Amino acid sequence: MSGPGPSVLHRVDELPAERLPAYLYDLAALRAHAARIRAALPERVELYYAAKANPEAPLLVALRDAVDGYEVSSGGELEHVAAAVPDAPLAFGGPGKTPAEIDAALKAGVHRWHVESEQELRRLAAAAEAADRDVDVLLRANLPVGSGALDSVALAMGGRPTPFGMDPERVADCLRLLAGPGFERLRLRGVHAHLASGLAAAEQLELAERIVAWSVDLAARHGFQLSEVNIGGGMAVDYADPSALFDWTAFGRGLAELLDRHPGLTLRIEPGRAVTAYCGYYATEVLDVKHSHGEDVAVVRGGTHHIRTPATRGHSQPFTVRPVDRWPHPWRRPEAGSGRVTVSGQLCTPKDVLAEQAEVASLRTGDRIVFAMAGAYAWNISHHEFLMHPRPGFHYLDA
Repeated sequence: MSGPGPSVLHRVDELPAERLPAYLYDLAALRAHAARIRAALPERVELYYAAKANPEAPLLVALRDAVDGYEVSSGGELEHVAAAVPDAPLAFGGPGKTPAEIDAALKAGVHRWHVESEQELRRLAAAAEAADRDVDVLLRANLPVGSGALDSVALAMGGRPTPFGMDPERVADCLRLLAGPGFERLRLRGVHAHLASGLAAAEQLELAERIVAWSVDLAARHGFQLSEVNIGGGMAVDYADPSALFDWTAFGRGLAELLDRHPGLTLRIEPGRAVTAYCGYYATEVLDVKHSHGEDVAVVRGGTHHIRTPATRGHSQPFTVRPVDRWPHPWRRPEAGSGRVTVSGQLCTPKDVLAEQAEVASLRTGDRIVFAMAGAYAWNISHHEFLMHPRPGFHYLDA
């Protein structure tokens, strides 16, 4: 992926300093990226966007032509996404669904339910009966994937003790419940197994093979028709090298080969970060540059209370410097002189670091910085109210 396009940079340059920080989303680039993902996937792979990555309504709308639906994980997401894209199928996942959320999702007519536990299955069955509605369910399995298989991933949701999904024996218990009285409103469609995030295409394919093989064996042992397997999301995004994109072409080719061995099976994926990360930018202004214990430190408007991603993942957010030549003050302009600089925000914590010892040709007080890859798990996952700084602006560019 390239850096910010001309429309993004032009908007950054024209914004008054008091309107920074600001998020800028390149909707045209998002649509093009999503269309490439869709084109790489075989016909029997459904593409759902995980709204938790970035639920901004203009992004949801921009994705509509490329995705088959949206995955939501709370009652709030359900209501928000249904309002933004009212015609779109929804899958409802996540642990800890409340009775109120279950009732709301039944009324909304969600397309698929990802059932996380036996208790959730019982609650859903009772609520579906009371609402007189049929419900299509996938049982979420926390599968053993082999020693060390997920040790190197950024986030692991399976293969170890977690709140996500059920151990294989609990899945079997749910299958027995579904075959008995009181569960007639629930229609079993298959298995959901999102086990990890941060996997490259080859690793994702290997995991998909294991999930499908386990699901096929489960169906054979318990005598039910397996029509769908959801292998989740978690496609790798490399913040250190934004050009190192997930290989969607190889991934799609591998999934096609997998599906060739299983006629009649539908696969579903639910990427989030790998879809929207590249379309978002966080632009801000350098407030000060100081030399501290042998290193240059730049302090910018905003910080990790606006874009928590680098603090959460422990990386440096990639950025571009936009020089501002005007300096209206009579005193000397502070600037970095070492060729490397740590970029910090305004918060009273040493963890408010956006980039650490990043290489720069030049950086001065008053210059602007445009952080790339800010389109996912950025604003929506941040601790906005800490120190009560102003919120950023939001700009949606479509040209």
